[in-house]
Amino acid sequence: MEKEKELSKCNNCRIVRDVVEELIGIIEAAKSMGEFRGTQKKESQMLLRRLRQCLPLLEELRDLDAQIPEDCISCLQRLKKAFILAKKLLKTCHAGSKIYLVLETNAMLSRFNSVYDKLNHAMDGFPYKEIGISEEVKEQVDLMCMQLKRAKPGMDNQDMELTSDMMAVLSVDTDRISECEAIKRLANKLSLNTLDELRVETVVVRKLVKERRGQNAEGTEKIINLLDKFKKFAGIEQANVLEDPASCNRSLQKCASITIPFEFLCPITLEIMRDPVIVATGQTYERASIQQWLDSDHQTCPKTALPLSHTALAPNVALRTLILQWCQTNNYQLPKKDPPPPPKITRSDKVITLIKNLSSSQLQIQRKAVTKIRMISRESPESRVLIAENGGIPPLVQLLSYPDFKIQEHAVTALLNLSIDDKIKKQVSKENPIPAIIEILQNGTIGAKENSAAALFSLSMIDENKALIGSSNGIPPLIDLLTEGTIRGKKDAATALFNLTLSHPNKVRAIEGGAIKPLLKILENERLDMVDEALSVLLLLAAHPDGRKELGQLSFIETLVKFMREGTPKNKECASAVLLKLCMNNSNLLLAALQYGVYEHVVEISQNGTKRGQKKAAAIFQLMNKGDRFLSRT
Repeated sequence: MEKEKELSKCNNCRIVRDVVEELIGIIEAAKSMGEFRGTQKKESQMLLRRLRQCLPLLEELRDLDAQIPEDCISCLQRLKKAFILAKKLLKTCHAGSKIYLVLETNAMLSRFNSVYDKLNHAMDGFPYKEIGISEEVKEQVDLMCMQLKRAKPGMDNQDMELTSDMMAVLSVDTDRISECEAIKRLANKLSLNTLDELRVETVVVRKLVKERRGQNAEGTEKIINLLDKFKKFAGIEQANVLEDPASCNRSLQKCASITIPFEFLCPITLEIMRDPVIVATGQTYERASIQQWLDSDHQTCPKTALPLSHTALAPNVALRTLILQWCQTNNYQLPKKDPPPPPKITRSDKVITLIKNLSSSQLQIQRKAVTKIRMISRESPESRVLIAENGGIPPLVQLLSYPDFKIQEHAVTALLNLSIDDKIKKQVSKENPIPAIIEILQNGTIGAKENSAAALFSLSMIDENKALIGSSNGIPPLIDLLTEGTIRGKKDAATALFNLTLSHPNKVRAIEGGAIKPLLKILENERLDMVDEALSVLLLLAAHPDGRKELGQLSFIETLVKFMREGTPKNKECASAVLLKLCMNNSNLLLAALQYGVYEHVVEISQNGTKRGQKKAAAIFQLMNKGDRFLSRT
């Protein structure tokens, strides 16, 4: 009987030691992971600290030589399951897809919650006294359990900003220049710019897709879509992410026992180089691969992303000699050179063909051509000049009235991109596109309306166009977009209205068209982040008596004082300018502002505001000092 008890005790101790060693091993593995991704970094570090807080308990359990009750073994088994989940979660946060971690932020936070719950459940009912755990260790574990119960994983500001940026990038088609900048900013934040970074992300995404086995297809599609956008922006050829990349050429696959030295592989194709050449940054590539890269109008080194000071290619004779020697020594057959490509069609020839196809009688040819022209128009000033000089503007203007919504949207976006250049803006204006753009603004798709508003803003830089847009009834649909549009639509509409209402007749049209009410609504919606845009337009409308009359309400004065108190430096500057404009014509409004406590905010802006804000604050002080009733308030 005594022997059976002793045997049972030994078995229990061995089980506990084995489990404890596993748990300590998991903690050590988690500690050795190094830096976590930027997203969920805070939560990952917190979880790792929680695991490390368990070390004193585990070390005491490992050294125990007493009878271990079954309750303790059950708790440890539950703790093991929680630790395994924690390790997997931390591994994802350390080396998982950067896109997935941002896109699936809520799912990741749920996983952290689940791990915390399982850790807390495992510790619940742990028999500390029965097995002789020290009071000090018990207090540490109790503190950790209390922290686990209170833990509420959430997004920090950086995570929220990244998620917002990613949603914005997902919603765009990368054809507008401003959206390309959004992709560039997000790629910088995620460090997904270079060839190596995108290659690593592709491998991780491919692994994630295989693990999901078709589940959450919509989320997977978004991840692949975003990865393709980053690759497209970086100018990298987009292979199917679901297929394994060709990490070596066919010859290598036939002879898997041979390992080609890494320096013999082209960084672009990862195939052994037949004709290595050196670019301006000193990096070496296969001639055909780097030439294709340069022919695609890239001006940077694929590997380093540094700008190329020139595009001359110098043969790397020394490396070619080493490759040939290695091939001879290892009896390795270099793959034969591909046959020379057919004569290259110049970029100018392509553009001319596309412009010709804009007038095709076949709908599909027209659609394809206008889509390509839209894409080319955003690439560079040289591309826009190429389109304009080869007669691309007249057919694009004609397509604005074509009875096909997608063609209309592509055409107006192409004209928007072209009109960025001042010289081309005048060429576009000569073709009288404004009536057709206003028609699209009234009846087009959401994207077409937004781009039409942006196009009107760009064209209104020419003073004659301000008058033409106003007289062509272009302001009412802009007000409609300001009221009912998406965030981007509202911003495009507000920007266009600002430029248009620099003209006095357009101020009247905007006020009579009801522009003030939606602008005030925008000020109430913090999510839109359009305070400066709205106040800038209201400042222009306040220059008209009817505008001042509509804005001269106590509630609006209180709103202005609030922005002068709580807003950004630019908010304070804009709010001060509007308040000054209103109070110059109505001293009662200044008295109301003083009653709302504006004086101390004017003092603060006069000392610490922007230069323009300080000037406006000084002018408000002068108004205050004009009468004794204001002096008495100071």
